[in-house]
Amino acid sequence: MSITVESQKRPEGSKPKALRRSGLIPANLYGHKGAESISLVVDAKTVERLLKQAAPNKTEIVLSIPELEWTGTTVLREVQIHPAKGTTYHLSFFATAKG
Repeated sequence: MSITVESQKRPEGSKPKALRRSGLIPANLYGHKGAESISLVVDAKTVERLLKQAAPNKTEIVLSIPELEWTGTTVLREVQIHPAKGTTYHLSFFATAKG
């Protein structure tokens, strides 16, 4: 089973708290181009659905970033949960090698 997630590039200079208040979860994509990473935001409702279906480091997730014209297979590398609130506050995706 693969899950498709659409994300957007994180606006330059945006504050993570403000993003979360507006229903977006900060995320990063690693491994798509060597050591380079991309700062992203994913809709909080999408993240909720994703976490119900995906197992970190196991489930393949097709991540698409329309404005960068990038789509690729990733795994959820890390999910950071707020210790007091129990809400997700950051995701890390890792692009898997094609093939």
